[in-house]
Amino acid sequence: MAAPKRFRTPVLTFSLALTTGCAQLPKPSGTEPAQPQILYDSVLFDSQSSQPVTIDSLARALASTDVVVIGEYHGHQASHLLQARLQQRLYQQRPRQVLTLEQFNLDYQPALDSYLAGMTGETEMIEDANAWDNYRASYRPLVEFARRHDLPVVAANAPADVVRCVGRTGPGYLERLPADQRQTLPELPFRDTPAYREKFVEAISGSHGQGDPSMAERMDNTYNAQLLRDNTMAMRILQAHQQHPDHQIVHLTGTFHSEQGLGTVALLKQQAPELSVAVISPVFWPDEERRAPLAGNLDKGDYLYLIQPLPPEFRDTDRRQNAMRERFSSGPEIQCITE
Repeated sequence: MAAPKRFRTPVLTFSLALTTGCAQLPKPSGTEPAQPQILYDSVLFDSQSSQPVTIDSLARALASTDVVVIGEYHGHQASHLLQARLQQRLYQQRPRQVLTLEQFNLDYQPALDSYLAGMTGETEMIEDANAWDNYRASYRPLVEFARRHDLPVVAANAPADVVRCVGRTGPGYLERLPADQRQTLPELPFRDTPAYREKFVEAISGSHGQGDPSMAERMDNTYNAQLLRDNTMAMRILQAHQQHPDHQIVHLTGTFHSEQGLGTVALLKQQAPELSVAVISPVFWPDEERRAPLAGNLDKGDYLYLIQPLPPEFRDTDRRQNAMRERFSSGPEIQCITE
């Protein structure tokens, strides 16, 4: 699911996670793998066999896959550590690689390119590309690996101001955009799958406001804004594949956009069924669960990585749902085109 444009929760630096040495993955065995003990630890499972795998065996298994989608919980360092490690292992198997990122919007691709070309410094790039506040802690290792190895990095998300205006006024907003800006977006920007809408509505509203027409309209607009993100990411991945047909694409995204093969992944498969796509999804393994929580989660991805939950943001359901709605509607003041 789309994250707030500015990540406000304080996070520890990525270097701390690397230096703790606490994220070793278990080797496959006949016994239940140890539960992750700290927030940086993770355990990988093959969903088809329900067996644990190492990160090296996973990279070997994915060597010929066209698109590897690594879902994340935004700001969870176990997600970001796994992404960085797997990116490097995949590179060892197949050095021709493209990194595509939900965390940068396509209208800032020139700023990202300038940094990769050595024309600007990191702080300049962060400012010019409007990077998320947790860029240094979470995404720097992946972008720097790509930069050092001259790998393409693609800003995959839809422009934030357009997404917000669609969420505010509805899908017809795209008709008001200048032609050159509209051409950068998908031709069919609101492709959908029924299961995805059902999941989205449940996540945002639960059972509240179902009979309220104004609430229904706002929900439709919010959902169309979500679809614009998914369709844009699918378009950008397909563009990267067309420009670099012999490269493997590693795509980073919030897990809501990819788990269960929905969102961006479903759109990719609709438009390019010939591509092989693998989804790696996070699943929380709380302290109170002694066995790996595979039941009910195996459909979330081709592979799962189990991680400890972060401390709860909310314990009150209404406050959590209100906060989620606020995150979708919040952001800097923008002026939507009215004619």
